[in-house]
Amino acid sequence: MAVYTVHEPPLRGAAAPPPERFIFVRDGFSFAALLFGPLWMLRHRMWLVLFGYGLVLVGLAAAVRLAQSSSAAGATAYVLLALLIGFEAGTLRRFTLRRRRFRNIGVVVGDDLEAAEARFFDSWIKRAGEIDAPRYRDAPSPTTGYPTMPQSPPAGPEVLGLFPEPGART
Repeated sequence: MAVYTVHEPPLRGAAAPPPERFIFVRDGFSFAALLFGPLWMLRHRMWLVLFGYGLVLVGLAAAVRLAQSSSAAGATAYVLLALLIGFEAGTLRRFTLRRRRFRNIGVVVGDDLEAAEARFFDSWIKRAGEIDAPRYRDAPSPTTGYPTMPQSPPAGPEVLGLFPEPGART
């Protein structure tokens, strides 16, 4: 199961953004970022990250040349940088989205991107409908950046154990 963070685009006027513009960022290692770092950054329009990557590459090349290291040491340093980009790919995308004023509105788990999207939007629609209901008016506000589940309606007497009601039989 993969973990995704959900990012909502900035609002334009009073209208809510269409769900097609939401971005799901997978948390975890990215082989595409490892193997094709600069191309991966261009594909996701991560200009500032690409600029920083270029500066680090230039600095790394200068350090290897000034230290008069062997070519194996230089290659090891470049491989380690590529590994770092692969491990931090999700964090770099979230950084770029935050700079574009996207809002992190939740975390969702799914087998793949399609399952995670379906799971998120299903709960999002249910939550929107339940918050409008009168019994959920005191539900916590989702302005914290994390999804909040609506409060459940008041239950009957509290019961310990696995039975839903006192005296219930299976």
